[in-house]
Amino acid sequence: QVQLVESGGGLVQAGGSLRLSCAASGITFSANAIGWYRQAPGEQRELVASISSGGSANYADSVKGRFTISRDNAKNTVYLQMSSLKPEDTAVYYCNAGYYRGELYVTRDAYWGKGAQVTVSS
Repeated sequence: QVQLVESGGGLVQAGGSLRLSCAASGITFSANAIGWYRQAPGEQRELVASISSGGSANYADSVKGRFTISRDNAKNTVYLQMSSLKPEDTAVYYCNAGYYRGELYVTRDAYWGKGAQVTVSS
């Protein structure tokens, strides 16, 4: 059974930092690309960062320079280090196991975590 479990969310003041973790089981973790998505109330889910099986990272323009994605294949875990947080970063953050088609990250619909709430106060 595939499981992805996010942790590390919480409430932080603007300018602060948080680190999210995504722990995976039931998949060949090292063979999967991983994406971090977020969804704010009333908004569509958006991809904020992704990392290939080889460790190459990509970021949405809105988080570039502030967020860092990394992976530890020995721990079957991907991290999202978030710094200089802004109120507009407030959302539920989800991780997904997927793959790349060229430079495009593609989700596997069955491989989602349940999400972690991040709230940034002004």
